[in-house]
Order: sequence, then structure tokens, then C-alpha cells
Amino acid sequence: MAKGSQLSQLKAALNKAGLTGPPNSKKRKRGQPLEKDKEKKAAKLEEIHQRLNPFDVKVTKLKHDVGGRRLKGITGRPAKSKQADLDQRKKVLLKEYEEKDRAGGIVDRRFGENDPTMSLEERMLERFTKERQRASKGMAFNLEDEDDLTHYGQSLSKMDDFDDVGLEEDSDEEDKHGQIARDVVSRTHFGGFGDEPEEEEEGPARKKTKAEVMAEVMAKSKEHKMRRQMERDQDDNIRHELDNQFADLRELIFAPDPSSSGSNMIPLGVREGGPYPKPPVDAETVVTKLIPTGEGDDYDQHVRELAFDKRAKPKDRTKTEEELALEAKEALEKAERRRRRRMLGLDESEDEDEGGKGKAKRKRGGDDLDDDFDDPNEDLSLLGPGLGGEVAADEDDEEESDEDEEEGSDEGEEEEGSDEDGNSELEGSDESEGEEGDHEQLVAPRRTAKTKSKGKKKAKQELPFTFPCPSSHEEFLEIIEDIDDDDVPVVVQRIRALYHTSLAADNKLKLQTFATILIDHVLYIASPPNPRYSLITALFPHILAITKAYPIPIARHFNSKLNLMHKNLKRGLSRGPLDPDAKTWPGIPELSLLRLIGLIWPTSDLNHAVVSPTRLLLGAYLGLGRVRTLRDIASGLFLSTLFLQYESLSKRLVPEVINFLLNTVLFLAPHPFERVTDLPGSFPSPDFRSKLCQKLAMDAKVKKSLVARKANLTTLMESDDSDEQAKADLLSLSFGLLGEFAGLYKGLDGFIELYEPVLAVLENLDSKHLFDGHKTQLGKLVDSLQRLLKFSHQARKPLCLQAHRPIPIPTYIPKFETTTSNYLRRQDPDHEKNQASKLRNQYKQERKGAIRELRKDARFLAGVEQKKQIEKDRAYNERMRRVFGSIEGERAEEKAMEREKAKDKRRAGKK
Repeated sequence: MAKGSQLSQLKAALNKAGLTGPPNSKKRKRGQPLEKDKEKKAAKLEEIHQRLNPFDVKVTKLKHDVGGRRLKGITGRPAKSKQADLDQRKKVLLKEYEEKDRAGGIVDRRFGENDPTMSLEERMLERFTKERQRASKGMAFNLEDEDDLTHYGQSLSKMDDFDDVGLEEDSDEEDKHGQIARDVVSRTHFGGFGDEPEEEEEGPARKKTKAEVMAEVMAKSKEHKMRRQMERDQDDNIRHELDNQFADLRELIFAPDPSSSGSNMIPLGVREGGPYPKPPVDAETVVTKLIPTGEGDDYDQHVRELAFDKRAKPKDRTKTEEELALEAKEALEKAERRRRRRMLGLDESEDEDEGGKGKAKRKRGGDDLDDDFDDPNEDLSLLGPGLGGEVAADEDDEEESDEDEEEGSDEGEEEEGSDEDGNSELEGSDESEGEEGDHEQLVAPRRTAKTKSKGKKKAKQELPFTFPCPSSHEEFLEIIEDIDDDDVPVVVQRIRALYHTSLAADNKLKLQTFATILIDHVLYIASPPNPRYSLITALFPHILAITKAYPIPIARHFNSKLNLMHKNLKRGLSRGPLDPDAKTWPGIPELSLLRLIGLIWPTSDLNHAVVSPTRLLLGAYLGLGRVRTLRDIASGLFLSTLFLQYESLSKRLVPEVINFLLNTVLFLAPHPFERVTDLPGSFPSPDFRSKLCQKLAMDAKVKKSLVARKANLTTLMESDDSDEQAKADLLSLSFGLLGEFAGLYKGLDGFIELYEPVLAVLENLDSKHLFDGHKTQLGKLVDSLQRLLKFSHQARKPLCLQAHRPIPIPTYIPKFETTTSNYLRRQDPDHEKNQASKLRNQYKQERKGAIRELRKDARFLAGVEQKKQIEKDRAYNERMRRVFGSIEGERAEEKAMEREKAKDKRRAGKK
């Protein structure tokens, strides 16, 4: 390469490549296109440019150059790479930037299309109206409108004067001397240019051209359109005449009645001189409202009358809970007032809003006696809060008071021992005396039924609508004393409605007390001899609703009942678990309360204020109670059923249930085991082969008389120890519960140890002495347990030594770096840490690259904006320059004119 400056090197290179200097004397080869010469010249220029520009190539110096290696990225071209990035941004980023505010798609601009309040018919009508309005705008001053055209809808400007003349351009009939044919002269020159020829020419008809056919079609279309327009105009004229004559027709239709003496009456909606718009009415409704008018009736008088018409009212809004409660209370009170007035014989149609002042007697009839017409001024409070016939009931009560005092003497003594909170619990005077005293009851015992005089039943009386909110269980019993069980839920519902929380400040405490009374009433009606389970089911929704509203006080009441049951259990155990008089098992009221707890409160919680004590109490009953009679077994099986309900979700293990069920099977079913040591497993069985439990075994001689039936709690709790059918029902229930608990506990790790003794006992039962129903149930249960235990054995894997290398104990010795190499420093012996480190470095590099590209994009967009602004400023300056130039020219002309005027004035001698 030549030495010297950059310019001299460029000139030398161009001269050497033959691009400059004198032209080459050699002629260009024939057939070689000029485009190839241009491509060769461009390639030579590019080569010279790359050779002379040292900044176009960037070389990365290798630290250790090893021969024979092919390395990528050693040489780079920054300018070319930068230009490639710029071109790529122009192709992609610039297009996105230019189209960022562009909204594509089709915009539906049809009238009413986006209005959801308009129906399809209304939209079509409005569109038709708008279309006609747009069409009518161009018809006002359009002289060439199609409706105003003449000559069968053809414009005169498009018609030729000689279109209908029979002149032919290339006529064959013209002779050689240039004369016109005779028939042409006779038909045109002297025929008056007639449209119709005198006679048709002979020969085939001439075929019409396309223009003639289309002209004929258009002419016919315009003719039909003109006719329709004429018919429409004629109908409008007739309608207008009818409107003008409507005043005369109105006088004939609404002629005044000659018999009526008064002012003239005209219907609302009609004005003199023509109709005006009226509100739409139904097809079956006729407007008969009339207004008195005089001779000077006008439109303003009708408008004033329309102001008194009934206007539309808004729909009823959604009422709040407080408003609904108040409305329900007012409805009950109003119904109660009507009922009392009906009982007193007063007219129900009298106004009740006057506060009951106008209490007049109903009219006496011919068959009426004077026994039911009371004094209207009599105080209604004599009826009291009970039933309407409470006064008569009091008379009967007085007659039967002697018998009730004798029968309820014991009951009165028990009621005196109730606690202050209204809970019918009998607390002992001293704790030490209570432990040795009698068994305390959860609620007062059932009242004995009153002996009805002469064996007649009282007629069912009308149920009142209002009741006082009771403060104790005794008051609630007085309220529902003469009410059937079917109507008790109605009474509870009405009390809740009358004493809603939002109606008064103290209603909250009243409802809380009322909920505790309902719980006590559940215990009351569940007491023997005739428990009423249907009434308990009917009262449950009300107890649940109040409990959800006030959970804390209701939970305290439940806990008080549970504490009392626990005290009774301790007293029974202290007296002796084998003592027949010791009550260590719950009765039907206690079981009903436990069942109610499981339905109201969540039983799957790990720790609950009510359910946790209940679960402990159930376990204490099953674990500490000793079996003495069939009633104890029935109570224990019901407790096992409650445990099944409680643990259906949490699936917590309750070993007391499995032990009790297994002991129950040993008590009832025949088996070959004689001693406790012969029993498989290690479950406790303290009452095995005891004197009290020996009589509980089933008798094989009566197995033919047994039937399979569903267990009844009331029947089983009242059954005797010699009832074989009760024993069969209890055994069948035990088999079913064992199967249910097996399905519940099959996922436990200790299922094998838990149910292997159960399966061994069931397989050793003497099935020959069982009736057919028990044999079938026992066979299904044994097969199910064998299958579940087989699956458990297969799923259980024994412990074995670890098959992998032992995990080293982690050390906390500090790590020292003995090398300065970054590559070796980054190599961590832990593979997971090494991979995590590589991932973090990769993320860091990618993040830096993304930031760099975003900055380049922002720089590119800034350059684009700057170019736009420069172009805008240039155009503005150019425009202003042209404006200023024109203004300066005009100003120069104006000054020149002023100078000429000044010269003229001076020449004229005026100045």
C-alpha cells in the first residue's frame, strides 16, 4: 500500500483498481451487460473502504493462542453490526411505534346498535326515520331530482334532439349521387317527425341494443315510482282533510246528554280544532275520565288537568333486615289484634288505626243469644299472652287444682332446687354432699299429664300471633301448655320475629336466654317415657340460627350441661361402676344433647370450646363405664355412632370405640373363649364372663324367631335383659359399626395392629348358633376386614438399611481460596450450588443485555422523534418565511404607492 496521507492512499487505491484515471483503451466485450460492471465496481469500492478504514474490524487478542483451533467471535465488525441493528429496528420497532395509536377493526356506527335499552323494532324504526331524513335533505333544492324529472324519468340534458328520428348513419338506401331514400324523406321530412310509423316495415324486427333495453327499464321504474308518489300524496291530502274535519266529528260523537243539566263534558285527550298526542293505553282499557269545560275550552285547561293525573311510582327497593323484621312484627301484632276482636265478637272491618277506640258490637241476629256479647269497653289485657281460650282453661285448672297439687308435689320440690340461670339443673347444697347424693338431672322431670274431666278432649283452639319472650323454661312450658307439638315451631318462630335484635336494645339478651330455654326444652321433651324426636328435629333450625348469631353465650350453656354430665359420671363411678343404681351411662336426654352438639358445632377442629370437652366426655363414658344391662350397651353403641359422626372428617383414632364394640360382640354372640387370657390381642375386657354380663348372651334356641330390623333407640333403652330381639338388634348394630370404623381407619399406619384382634374374634364366633341375618352380615364383615388387612400388609414396607452413600456430617470449617483463577474459584464441589451459581450469573448477563437493548431502543425512538420535530420545525420555518416574504412584498408595494402619492401631491402644489 502506498504511503502518505489517507487521501493519497485512497487515490492510489482507486487508480490501481482502475476506477479513476484515464479510461481503459480496451473496448468492452460484446454481450457483457452493464449491470455486471456496476456490481464489480461496487465490490471493489467496498473492498477499498474496508482496507482503508481500520475501525471497521475489531480483533480480540487471544491470551493463549493455540494453533489449529477454530474460534468464533475473535474478529468483529462494529459498524456493520450497528447498521444491522439499526435496520432491524427500522423494520420492527419503527413500525410498531408508528402503529401504536392505531385502532383497527370495524366500528359499528348503526343507530342504536350499542344501546341495550332499545328493542329491535325501535332500532329499525329509528334507522328508517334517519334514512328518510337524510334523503329529504337533498330533495329541497335539487332541480335534477328523480321525482321531478319529465319525459319518463329521463333528464333533458342527456337527451339528443334526433334520438327518435329514424336517421341512419350508414344507410344502404342512399344512391350513388348522394340522394336520400324516398321512405326516409316521407317518414321524417314530411311525416312531422312522428313517434309511431304509419305502418310497420316488413321483415324481422330489429334487435334492441343494451342501452335501449336499460333505458326502457329505467323509464318503467321511474313511471311506477311516480305513480306511488302520487298515491302517497293523495292519501296525505285525505288524511289532512280528516284532521281538519275532526272537530265536527267530535261534536257528533261526544254530544252532551240532554238529560244531564250541567256544563259540557268532553273526554280528556281531545282538544278543539284537532287531536293532540295522548298517553298510550291498553287495548282493553277505555279512557272514561271526563273534565268539566265551558265554552272557552282551550289547550291550557287540559294541561292543567293532566297535572292531577296519577304518575308512575318507582319500584320497591330491597328492604334491609331491620325493615323486614319490623314489618314481620307489625304483621303479627295486626293479626293478633284482629284475632282478639274476632274473639270478642267485634266487627273486623272497623278501623284498627284508631288505637281500638271504636270498638262497636256487631249486629245482633235473630238466633243470637246474649251470652257472647261482651262489653265493648272491656279491657283486652284479660286475654293474656296465651291462647284465646285461656280464661276457660283457667276455670278448668281451678277444678283440677286439687288433683294437680297432689300429683305435682314432688315436681314442685324439684323446681325449688333449680339454679338461678333458668337451667333446670339440680345443684347440691354442698360439693361433698353432692358427690354422695343423688344423680343430678339436666332438666326438670316431665310433668304428669292432667286428668281431663269426663274423659273429653279439649277442642283445638286458634293459635295466637303474639307471645311474650320467656325468661325461664317454666314460663315457656306455660306458653305452650295447650299447644300441639306441630304448632310449637310456629310459636318459636313468632317469638323470634317479635323480639328481633334490631327492634329493641334488650332483645339480644332475650334471644340468648330463649336459646338456652330451647336447649332445656329439647332435654325436656327427650325425657322418657315418650320422647318426641320429631319436635326436636323441628326446633333444631331455630337453635342453630340463634347459635350462629350468638355463639359465645350458647357455648357457655352447652359447657354447663357438659360439666353437669361429668359430675354425674364421677358420682356414679365413686359409688361403684357395677352398682345397678349408679348412673354411669347417659340416658336419652343426654344422648340427644350430645347429638345436638355434633350437628351445631364443627367436630373436625383440632381444639374447640364445646366439641373438645364433648369428645373427652364420650371417651370417658366408653372407657370408664362398666356394662351391666342391655341399656348400657345400647347407650354405648349410640355413643360409638356419635364418635363415627364426629370423626368422619378428621379421622382421629378413638381406641375406646373399638374396645367397646369388640367387648359388645363378646357379650352378645356365642364364642369358644372361656378366660380373658384366651382372647387375641391385648385390648381390655374387665367385664368378660362376669355375673352381670353372662345373662346378656344370646340364646341359641330362639334364633328362629328373630328378624333383621333397624335398631330403635327408645325401644332398646327400655328393653329388658331377657329380650332376645333387642340382643339381636344390638349385635347387628355392633357388626355394622365395626365395618364403618374399619373403612374410616384403613389409612392409619397402625390399622394392622388395631384390627387383627377384631378379625380373630370374629372368625372364632360360633356362627351355627346365629340366625341367618347375622350369618350374612358376619360373613361380609370378615371378608371386608381380610381384604383391608391384606392391602395394609402389602402397603407396609419393613425398615431396611440405606442403599446410598452415607450423607456426610456438615462441617463449619472456613473455606480458603488457594487459587486466583476465576474459573476454578467458581467451581463448587456441591453440584446444586454450582448450578445455582451458573443460573444466577446467566440471569445477571441476560438482565444486563435486556437493559442494554432497551436503552438502544429508547435512543432509536428518541432519534426518530427528533427527526420528526426537525422536519416539523423546518416546514414551519419555510411556511413562515414564505408568509413574511409575501408580507414584505406587499409592504414594499404599499410604500412605493405612498411615495408615488406623495410625489403627485407635491407636483400638484398641495404640499
